[in-house]
Amino acid sequence: MDLTKAVWRKSSYTTANGGNCVELSSARRAVAVRDSKDPDGPKLLVSRGAFAALLSDLKR
Repeated sequence: MDLTKAVWRKSSYTTANGGNCVELSSARRAVAVRDSKDPDGPKLLVSRGAFAALLSDLKR
């Protein structure tokens, strides 16, 4: 999947000093995840269902 034009966003919980975090981008039928410290590095694509399940587990 081509993510060259993806719009990435950081969590609102990122610290003011730019702390280590992940960035997310909405892709067709998936959520793309990357390391904020290495924006040109590898990206992980997760189905929307799997990402929703991950968030649900993290909230518990």
